[in-house]
Parts: sequence; structure tokens; C-alpha cells
Amino acid sequence: MNALRTVVFVFSYVFSLIRISIAVDTITVNQHIRDGETITSAGGTFELGFFSPGNSKNRYLGIWYKKVAPRTVVWVANRESPLTDSSGVLKVTQQGILVVVNDTNGILWNSNSSRSALDPNAQLLESGNLVMRNGNDSDPENFLWQSFDYPGDTLLPGMKLGRNRVTGLDWYLSSWKSADDPSKGNFTCEIDLNGFPQLVLRNGFVVNFRAGPWNGVRYSGIPQLTNNSVYTFNFVSNEKEIYIFYNTVHSSVILRHVLNPDGSLRKLKWTDKNTGWSLYSTAQRDDCDNYAFCGAYGICKIDQSPKCECMKGFRPKFQSKWDEADWSHGCVPNTPLDCQKGDGFAKFSDVKLPDTQTSWFNVSMNLKECASLCLRKCTCTAYANSDIRGEGSGCLLWFGDLIDIREFTQNGQEFYVRMATSELGYIEHNSKGGETNEGWKHLELSLFDLDALLNATNNFSSDNKLGKGGFGPVYKGKLQEGQEIAVKMMSKTSRQGLEEFKNEVESIAKLQHRNLVKLLGYSRLRIIHRDLKAENILLDDEMSPKISDFGMARSFGGNETEANTTRVAGTLGYMSPEYASEGLYSTKSDVFSFGVLVLEIISGKRNRGFNPPDHELNLLGHGALCQPKEPCFFIDRNMMEANSSSGTQCTITQLEAR
Repeated sequence: MNALRTVVFVFSYVFSLIRISIAVDTITVNQHIRDGETITSAGGTFELGFFSPGNSKNRYLGIWYKKVAPRTVVWVANRESPLTDSSGVLKVTQQGILVVVNDTNGILWNSNSSRSALDPNAQLLESGNLVMRNGNDSDPENFLWQSFDYPGDTLLPGMKLGRNRVTGLDWYLSSWKSADDPSKGNFTCEIDLNGFPQLVLRNGFVVNFRAGPWNGVRYSGIPQLTNNSVYTFNFVSNEKEIYIFYNTVHSSVILRHVLNPDGSLRKLKWTDKNTGWSLYSTAQRDDCDNYAFCGAYGICKIDQSPKCECMKGFRPKFQSKWDEADWSHGCVPNTPLDCQKGDGFAKFSDVKLPDTQTSWFNVSMNLKECASLCLRKCTCTAYANSDIRGEGSGCLLWFGDLIDIREFTQNGQEFYVRMATSELGYIEHNSKGGETNEGWKHLELSLFDLDALLNATNNFSSDNKLGKGGFGPVYKGKLQEGQEIAVKMMSKTSRQGLEEFKNEVESIAKLQHRNLVKLLGYSRLRIIHRDLKAENILLDDEMSPKISDFGMARSFGGNETEANTTRVAGTLGYMSPEYASEGLYSTKSDVFSFGVLVLEIISGKRNRGFNPPDHELNLLGHGALCQPKEPCFFIDRNMMEANSSSGTQCTITQLEAR
């Protein structure tokens, strides 16, 4: 009996030694993992063995968190070929291939490595990656095979989503069919390499959610996906591979992304054993994240009702469907594009970039080159920077309909949409001098409601009144943010207004400058004001003059000198004779008006209001003309002839023109 006890004790001791030798992070050709046995990563984070998911009795080889309860599986080997009993065994072959066999030694799964091995061994790393190595290889990162190349429904820190461009291997997530069945479900998450690469989630072959392209900082459609104190995301693209991956800042943080059987992509963080997994973020947050929710050229705004509206310059394709909240048909341009006559671009900001499946990109171009190229290609519908870091770089062009756009309150991106010029806040500049429309840029106009203008002008108080023109009175105002503005109020009795206002907007738009009062720097067009007078020159706090009221203005190209109009408009007394009588205007027209203004300043009298009793001349006729290149003396005759012991005289020296 004692001998039997000794034999049993020795057998138990030897068996325990075998279990201990297996319960490390590595297995070799001479070792097996049977159902009920496991190996654990060096730091004790992950464990590999056989398990049954949910209520299923099938057995699978998988990897899970060792210290997390209930068991959370992150990778499954034989997900398509389950064992029906507990006879499964994991082996390492002499060729360096991992195999799962049943009780009849039938192979249910293998790692299928194409590289030969010498003294191979399999190791479960602390990252959760199961790798196969050559035993005598000094390079610890030279894997014959690794489980990270074949993700399941879970993306762990350090795993890749993308493609190996050398081998053609795709790294993508695929959902489980259910909590009880880890075989591939309906949903996949991958990088779509058609056009500019973008992250998409599909239900079968149909796109269900689109994270958009990587813009150098984050994915365009996931503004909350930014590097922080918990994790960092990175995107890699070179000749060998293209992929996205993330890492936790602190190794103690347990974080995972999981693609659930219902198609939701969630980021989960382990808190503690009492609270378990907490939802850190989810990719699909609302209806606007449903792919093409508002159709082509529709933009989704989750905080408004209805959620969908057409982009500026577009209208519903089928108004009746739109009124029924069926936005799937999208929108069409208000005005058809005409590439031959010229189109322009409207800028949209804080948005998710459209689907890039039919796009083209060049990472070395700048935005100006990108705009020029898009304008030359009649089928190009929009353009943007491909990288928003710094001042932006790279060129991204869209061809075809713009689909799946949503608006964000922050961290959105900007892009430029092709439109007919009639839909934009400017018109084509004169191309007689050989200029093209490649330099167009949409003018960003600020919009104000009446309440804002009432507050800015103190209810259009007379104390804020700057003056009065052909439109009506002009008031000074100050917006809440401190910006000073001038507000024109249309007079009910005014016979001017619409045409002059349209002309003013068009003239300023041609300057490509958003300040309507003061232009700083070089103007690419020569502007003929045609209504230069004291009322149209404003003085700021430093008494610096600023020309305003471009209602009569016209623009000239660099080599143009004069033009003609049948609609003579302006202020009598300030118009040059050739303009008033024949409609001819040029830069000399403004010189004439400026001369009148100078005479008014010197004499202290208004040209139109000057009516001396002894003759019918106005201020211009009353003043003596000077000879060219000679000093000019302007003297008020009435002052010299008055019965006074002193006279008032002003001397002007006219300089030679250069």
C-alpha cells in the first residue's frame, strides 16, 4: 500500500510538473495544449486555451483577458470550425505551423505559414499577440506567423487595420454572428483603398458607416478620435503597407475596440471588477452617421429638424419625397454646371468629407494647385487638402456625386464644392486681358439677423447715424464681439437700391477681400469708384480715411484704360464732363471727383451748394485753373473783395505727375 501511495504521489508530482511547464507563455514542437490547459503571457494579461462562448457547447481555441471576469475573448482560431467536444489539442508542427486537431487527429484549423522553420516555437505575447518564431532567430520581431495578422471582432492596441501591399494581406475586423457563435457575422470594418483610403464599416457588401479619410490628425468622420492622455492613434502609408493602429499611453490601461454582432463599433475600457467594461466611445453616434443618410449633396445636421438639408446652391431632387422625410434621393444643383462658361467653388466648413471612393489624390500638391486642377477638369465636383496639419497640404479631388456629408460643431474639415457662378457671392472677373478663372475663391459673407443689427446700432439711434446716401441713412454699430460695422437702411422713398447693392457686392467680391470698408494690401483689379465724394469717405478713430459705397463701382483689368456705359449714375457736381455727357469713364473720372473733393476741403464749401450771387458758376467754375507744372493759387474772390482789413488765402503747389 505504501508503495502504491508512493507511485501515486510520484505520478501526481510529475503530472503537476508537466502542467507547470505548460502554463508559461511558450510551447514547442514537443508540447501540446489540450482542452483544459492554458498558457499565459509573461505579464499575466492574456491567456490562451479552449473555451465555449455564451450558451454554446462548442469548443474553440481562443485568447482572452486572464484577470477580467466574465471572460472576454479577443481572438478565436477555429471560429469557422468548432469542436463538438473537449477533445481539441493545439500542436506545433516541425514546419512551424500551429494546428488544432480533434480526437481523430483531424485538422480543424492551422496557421498556414508559408515560411519554413527551424526549431519553431509559439509564444503568447503580453500584447495578446500569438506568434510563431524560429527558435534560433535573434530578431524578436521576425515572426513566421502572428495572430495580429488575422483579427476577429476585436482591435487591440498595436493591431493593424489596413493592407500589406507586398503580400496583399488585408487586416480587418469581422463581427461574430452572435454572442454564442464566433463565426464571421455580417459586419466588417476595414480601410477601403478605392480612391483616397478611408475607414468603412459594411453590412455584407453595403456600406453601413463611413469614418472618412485620414486627414493627418484623425478620421474626417470621427472628430472625437484625437490623441489624448489615454491613447494615441497613428496612420502609416508607404510602399509596403497602409494601416491605422492605436496604443495606450499607459500600459496599465486596458482598452479594446470591438465590432459587435449588431454592427456597432465601440471602444471599451476596463474599469474594475465591480463595474466591468465601460463604454469609452462609439463610432456611430446618431442618424447622421448612417451612410448617405441625406443622399447626394445633402448635408446632415443632427441638432436641427429636419436633420437633412440640401447644401447651399442645391435643391431637393424630388421635393415631394423630401417633404415626406425621404431624403435618400438627395439634391441637385439649382443651376446646372457649365464648365465652358466657367464655374466656381463654394467653401463648406466643419463637415465630414464626402465619400472618397471615386476620388483622386496627390500628397505633394498645395491647395491652390488643387483648385486649379479641379477647375480644369470638368468632371471634378470638389476639392480639399488631404492633410490638415499646419497650413494644410496635399490635394484631394472628387469626381461624381458628393455623398455622406454631415456637419460638426467642432473639429470638422473644410472643402470646396463646384457650382455655377450664379450661385456664388461673386461673378467672373473680366477675362479680356487673358486672365482665367483659376484664381477664383469663394467670398465668405457674414449674415446678420435684424435683432443683431438693432442691438449693434442701439435701435438705429440718431446718435449712431453716420450720414445719408442714395439708399438711405447709414448707421454706425458695434457687434457683441466688439467688431465695428456700418449699416445701410433702405429708404422707402429711394429709387435706388437693388442694382446698386448687387453691384457693390460684385465689385468687392472681385477684390477677393472680405472687408467692405478698408482694403489692406494689393488689389488684383483696378476699381473705378464713380461716386467719390465726402459722404463716401469715412474716418476711423485715428482719422484715417476709408472709401465706402461701391454701388457705382466698376472694375478694370490690368491693361484696360476706359469703358462706356449707357446707365450714367453718380452725384452731379462730382462727375467728370465726359462721363456725365457721354457715359465714358476711366481712372481720370475718379481723379476729377477727387479734385472736387480737394477744392471743397480747401475752401470749406460744398460744390453743389456754392451759389455766389454775382455769377452762375459752381465751385469748380469759381476757382481759377492753374497752368501745367506751375504753382497753383486758389483764392476766394469774395473774401478778397470784402470790406475787411485782412484777407484769407490758401496756397496749393501742384506737383508734376510721374
